[in-house]
Amino acid sequence: MLPISIEDVRAAAKTIQGAVEHTPTRPSRTLSELSGCEIWLKFENLQFTASFKDRGALNKLMSLTAEERARGVIAMSAGNHAQGVAYHAGRLGIPATIVMPLGTPFAKVKHTKGFGARVVLEGATLTESSVHARALAAAENLVFVHPYDDAKIMAGQGTLALEMLADAGKLDALVVPIGGGGLISGVAVAAKAINPDIEIYGVQTRAYPSMYNVVKGENLPCIGQTMAEGIAVKEPGVLTTEVVRALVKDIILVGEAEVEHAIAALLEIEKTLVEGAGASSFAAVASRPELFKGKKVGLILSGGNVDMRLLSNVILRELSREGRILSLVVEIVDRPGVLALVATLVGEAGGNILEVLHNRMATDTSAKLAHLGMTVEARDAEHAEEIRAKLRQAGLKLAE
Repeated sequence: MLPISIEDVRAAAKTIQGAVEHTPTRPSRTLSELSGCEIWLKFENLQFTASFKDRGALNKLMSLTAEERARGVIAMSAGNHAQGVAYHAGRLGIPATIVMPLGTPFAKVKHTKGFGARVVLEGATLTESSVHARALAAAENLVFVHPYDDAKIMAGQGTLALEMLADAGKLDALVVPIGGGGLISGVAVAAKAINPDIEIYGVQTRAYPSMYNVVKGENLPCIGQTMAEGIAVKEPGVLTTEVVRALVKDIILVGEAEVEHAIAALLEIEKTLVEGAGASSFAAVASRPELFKGKKVGLILSGGNVDMRLLSNVILRELSREGRILSLVVEIVDRPGVLALVATLVGEAGGNILEVLHNRMATDTSAKLAHLGMTVEARDAEHAEEIRAKLRQAGLKLAE
């Protein structure tokens, strides 16, 4: 018997109704054409705290006794669970303390404090933050609200599947990000109860394949930096693992470049801001199109809390990968008018110069020469090559 049932999910839906957004589920014509399948998106990034975590957090808080509410709650989180607990605890008049890892994006820390919670930055990972949170809970007699390994949390997260299947109709597959497993557990229980034939796929990053390791008996390392910090969990839940083993068909691993591409694609095509963890669902479909060809596939965009500085890096990196921003180093004779000549050639080729660096200190060439570094905007990779060709045809030497 699994830790939660469809009845638990339906009860959670009644509990949180009116206090949590029924977010839209919409088809994406362009992403469908790119992926070779019919894609439907669940926009959980449109929740008030920009994450599905609102659901489980509220369902758990509503289950507390009056005495537990008076004592206050404590949670450990990389950001989204923190905001969900802080926001709804504030609404309900429950004191909240949140322990967050030291590397948590500034935006998530700021928003959590903004909801009135006491924020404690402690630990390099969620595991270390959890140890500190439990110690604080014991010392201050606080109720610990686990981010994923809790039946009330799991049931709350599963409510989005009820909405999604009601809005999109019958789906052949659902692709769900996995951190500790709370989301995919609730979603899988609800979706499988409604449609036993639906295929549930999980997705994790190659940097943090924790659930993948447990389910498949592997020992891949869980370490490093990732844009999908919301699912950078080293140890999945015990309850959630039980559900994943029973109901999830497979877990797909994606790389950082694939996650960054998914963030940029969703921003450019769907005009929606999705964080790395949320974008991983589209990254999985884009990286494994053969699994989903011709199927009707639901993707959960689980959150939209992105640090603006990191987002700008992602956009610039993606433009560079696509050849829409290129870096050129041109060897020129160091005399008046040559810079203007190069700029004219780039302009005639249709390129837009964004930045110029005139380097006369290159010691591996003649003192009469200089290196002209340029960052140039192009339409696409083919246009970028046309710009390079224009410069070469004029007799200029480009550094490779």
